[in-house]
Amino acid sequence: MSSDAEMAVFGEAAPYLRKSEKERIEAQNKPFDAKTSVFVAHPKESFVKGTIQSKESGKVTVKTEKGEVFSMNPPKYDKIEDMAMMTHLH
Repeated sequence: MSSDAEMAVFGEAAPYLRKSEKERIEAQNKPFDAKTSVFVAHPKESFVKGTIQSKESGKVTVKTEKGEVFSMNPPKYDKIEDMAMMTHLH
């Protein structure tokens, strides 16, 4: 693992290549629940973070900072080679 001093050689690009040691420690200590943390498709941001609020009868309620939920393609399109045939192209 590179230290902050070793990353200095990359100049202005360093923060984009690796988080600082302080940021890495903060991220390691941040609460995270793998069962409720999800990504939700967003038309401009690609994906935004979301948290599952509830699951009932096959329905899931997700709270996001921003975003919307997009329709899913039917299973018949799984591993399809020609994406032009897909109903929903994300």
